[in-house]
Amino acid sequence: MLRGFRLRAQKSDMPDINELRDVVRGRVLTDPDDMAPFLTDWRRIWTGRALAVVQPDDAEVVAAVVRWCGDHGVAIVPQGGNTGLSGGATPLAVGACIVLSLARMKAIRTVDAVNNTITVEAGCILADVQAAAQDVNRLFPLSLAAEGSCTIGGNLATNAGGTGVLRYGNMRDLCLGLEVVTADGAVWDGLRALRKDNTGYDLRDLFIGSEGTLGVITAAVLKLFPPSVGRCVAVAALECPANALDLLHLAQTHLSGGLTGFELFSDFCLELVLHHREGARRPVEESAPWYVLIEASSATDADLANEAMQSLLEAGFEQGLVIDAALSSSEAQAEALWALREDISEAQGEAGKTIKHDVALPLSQLADFIIESEAALDARFPEVRTGVFGHVGDGNLHFNVLPRDGTPDTIVESLTGPVNKLVHDIVVARGGSISAEHGLGVLRRDESARYKSEVEMAMMRCIKHALDPRGIMNPDKLLAHDVGSLVGQGGK
Repeated sequence: MLRGFRLRAQKSDMPDINELRDVVRGRVLTDPDDMAPFLTDWRRIWTGRALAVVQPDDAEVVAAVVRWCGDHGVAIVPQGGNTGLSGGATPLAVGACIVLSLARMKAIRTVDAVNNTITVEAGCILADVQAAAQDVNRLFPLSLAAEGSCTIGGNLATNAGGTGVLRYGNMRDLCLGLEVVTADGAVWDGLRALRKDNTGYDLRDLFIGSEGTLGVITAAVLKLFPPSVGRCVAVAALECPANALDLLHLAQTHLSGGLTGFELFSDFCLELVLHHREGARRPVEESAPWYVLIEASSATDADLANEAMQSLLEAGFEQGLVIDAALSSSEAQAEALWALREDISEAQGEAGKTIKHDVALPLSQLADFIIESEAALDARFPEVRTGVFGHVGDGNLHFNVLPRDGTPDTIVESLTGPVNKLVHDIVVARGGSISAEHGLGVLRRDESARYKSEVEMAMMRCIKHALDPRGIMNPDKLLAHDVGSLVGQGGK
């Protein structure tokens, strides 16, 4: 339920958007057709309203927009590529707000190959940052299914993870410094390209993962790495998730720092991809209950990755962990194997209504979590089944629930609340998190408050109030809206 706007703005109370046009160097969209793509989330679950969509050209204009909104009691919803999965960049259906799109701020300011850093604006598309790194023979390792449309600002605001976390870490680990427009309209230049800077509170970490609720990230200094000379990708067939964890431990020994990916998916997920994706082929002759995709890379010798992978698979066969395996012998084959994993999410969407869970668990709890959760769902909700996949190397599972054949989507929708509670109760009981890489947004905001301690919630509210006392920054996302804010009143 949307909460927080105690006073809905009346038309007579609305500020004059033409005043905002006077301070914006960029674009101000007010036509409903022009605004429509910015008002609905990528999954088309949430649709909100806005006075305007504002697309500034630089940080100083962002600051001017924030000051104007603060003066007029207008909420600000920062938005990057609008590819989020939790509704964190979608405006609410009530109250006066603008969508602050960073799409025009897409400059790559500097690339420092000696320091292994790149400084980019928040509207840069992730794939463009990867390409800019490649131009100087460097690697920016964040990789997501949406990398052709998601932006760096959104990646930072949600602390994005992706397929390379096992080796390189998530977005917080890949960022050295930020430029941020604060909630009072000041510009903080924290674009320090330093790996050591012990001079007080780490303000950068406050804004990364804050989902636009504390300020607007406008630029960032990101880490670069040496590129891989070659890589080898394998898909191994397994009997159970416990064998996947044992194989992971073997991989960490045989591949060491060359282990760049370790992904788990069930046979049901693979079958969905084979059914819904033209040209997809089963990687091994016989089906198996589970599969892992493993990627090994080398910065010095392409043959080393292949040899290390073969050694790993031989050890997996000898220890009875691996039933069968397929090994890439070309880049095209490596891409085809990765596609089997990366196409799962869209294939599940085509199979019917999906109840999505983005959870993280200690590796020691992961296999037992899958067994316990699937058994509990089978017992209580026989109308549905699970489609499990994820970045098991870092403990992040996408534990999704789909209809069994013949179950209408309306039945699945009606089960969303109780299914979420069942799954998340087990996650938290096993020391896990209900949001690993998608953020809380609107989707998980209230659930998170139920699982966090009052001490933790109180500290988060204190930070929010200290940095955004008027409550204008992305209200009702991540935290329920602060009482007494000007937001939604449409005036001072």
